[in-house]
Amino acid sequence: MAQMTTQEIRSKYLEFFAARGHKIIPRALLVPYNDPSTLFTGSGMQPMIPYLLGEPHQDGTRLVNSQVCLRSQDIDDVGDDKHTTTFEMLGNWSLGDYFKTEQIEWIAEFLFDVVGLDPARIYVSCYIGNEKYGIPRDDQAIALWTNEFEKRGIEAKVVELGAAENGNKLGMQGGRIFLYDGKENWWSRNGNEDGTAIGDPCGPDSEMFFDFGEQYHDEAKWGKAHPASDSPRFFEIGNNVFMGYKKVADGKFEPLAAPNIDHGSGLERIAAAAIDNPDVYRISLLWPIIQSIEKLSGKDYESNTNAMRVIADHLHGATFLAVDGVVPSNKEQGYVMRRLLRRAIRFAFELGIEQNFFEQVVPVIADLYRDDFPEVRANRDKVIEVLVKEEKIFRQTLRKGLKELTKFAEAGLTGSELFTLYDTYGFPVELSTEEAFKQDLKLSDNWRAEFDAKMLEQRQRSQTATKGTFKGGLGGQQLIHKKYHTATHLMYQSLRTVLGDHVVQHGSNITEERLRFDFSHPEKVTPEQLKRVEDMVNEQINKDLKVSYDEFPTKVAREEKGALGQFGDRYGDTVKVYTMIADGADKPFSFEICGGPHVDHTLQLTESDAESGIEGGSTAKKHFKIIKEESSSAGIRRIKAALQ
Repeated sequence: MAQMTTQEIRSKYLEFFAARGHKIIPRALLVPYNDPSTLFTGSGMQPMIPYLLGEPHQDGTRLVNSQVCLRSQDIDDVGDDKHTTTFEMLGNWSLGDYFKTEQIEWIAEFLFDVVGLDPARIYVSCYIGNEKYGIPRDDQAIALWTNEFEKRGIEAKVVELGAAENGNKLGMQGGRIFLYDGKENWWSRNGNEDGTAIGDPCGPDSEMFFDFGEQYHDEAKWGKAHPASDSPRFFEIGNNVFMGYKKVADGKFEPLAAPNIDHGSGLERIAAAAIDNPDVYRISLLWPIIQSIEKLSGKDYESNTNAMRVIADHLHGATFLAVDGVVPSNKEQGYVMRRLLRRAIRFAFELGIEQNFFEQVVPVIADLYRDDFPEVRANRDKVIEVLVKEEKIFRQTLRKGLKELTKFAEAGLTGSELFTLYDTYGFPVELSTEEAFKQDLKLSDNWRAEFDAKMLEQRQRSQTATKGTFKGGLGGQQLIHKKYHTATHLMYQSLRTVLGDHVVQHGSNITEERLRFDFSHPEKVTPEQLKRVEDMVNEQINKDLKVSYDEFPTKVAREEKGALGQFGDRYGDTVKVYTMIADGADKPFSFEICGGPHVDHTLQLTESDAESGIEGGSTAKKHFKIIKEESSSAGIRRIKAALQ
């Protein structure tokens, strides 16, 4: 069987499950819509949690997609052969439909017979059970996997390891199916069995691992080899979550009447397995980026792997952020985007690339995805423009930083001064120290400890600053979130009425204290305009508009009915459109595509904390108040408002 490209694996996966009754749904934005619990969509499951917890999905009970994900916590790990900040998760879901039998048979067929992975190179893990909670070992999954291996001529010996660290001592033992405890093979939103919250669905999972060979394992470093170890010999390429239980009380779990399947496979990792190379940068979606960097630098990948991997990964991630409407800034998602871009430039310096190069590499990235993600094709020119502009800005910043570096160096560079260069001028500390070495500038003896202490202080301040955000993916179900979500719709339409139809939403964020709304507008909003917007929102609230929704075909909602949406958002074949209309009115005040949740009528926004059920809350009625208007980025304004 010929090796499949990464693009072919993605396409075949979607086709495979579509042929088995699954609806192909579009990917969610990298920036979660009105979910302030996290900056980015970090897993394929994340946008699906409301439906896995019982909310009906408009496209039915069998769903499949490829979700682009970003994990900013991995930025500093990029440079090895498997870490990337941005990746795709191939996901299929059963919402109370099929369960273990179909899922294991289908995913085995896809991996072994469609992709063509050698079953002798695949190992799986299953749940060993928990006597403390009366949860049995997953004998059904074990039997199903045994059958899939044996019908392909592979002996399927079961090895019980329990804790993963036991495997570091006991090793493979000729096994094919490995049984681990809840730290490895149990899923809930909050961890293993002990951490599962009362009321939460949960259950065992079964993971699949590809074996790249003993030559990649160092027993002195990793202990004996086994699939769930940290050894680079094994790649976890997929996970079946069997959401079959619900925690009903402390120490008590009950089976769900309608269990769910959540499956996620790493596209890049399957592609690496398909070419039998653990270096994910060699796959067909990343290697052309590496080749473009080789051409620009005149240097080869083998001798400059770390720098080239960082540049390829970071520009890859920043490109998708730009596709989804993020622009570089000093806050939240925009800050992470800026950090990715500036790290890419910093590592380009290592390769001797000192000229502007984004305009040559970013089109390569965009063209790798244009056929499979229409939004990439539609936004290609804008994405290139945004990233090239940021590169030019940072090149200027670098020149300023170099001047300050020379000034500081007259008395010897300290950690505090290096932090100032980083924090004020965006000058990476690695670049500062490299430049100091080039110019033979003196560094203080304790510069590293002093710099790290300043960075720690900054992180602690940042953690304090996020104290007011909702915790957990279901924060949106809280009443205050519903109120602010509804108020956001009213403000969006009011801004368009006051400022003009060029106003388009570019993101929003809600905490327990306020809403934040980003929108396109070329200049500062005047105090008079802000007052008109504020008065209009309060007027509509006091009209007690009825809030309801209908489902429409997407084309009808957007093109025929004129429903508003968010910049960069994508939709399936049908969408929910929320209407806010006064009794007796002939047309709604707000008509917007949205997934919810909302209040039932707008006068609820004036309810006091006490009326909303907040213990010890004030009895004072509330009104909508704009707190602040400011620039978010070029051409994008930001408003913060509250119900006070």
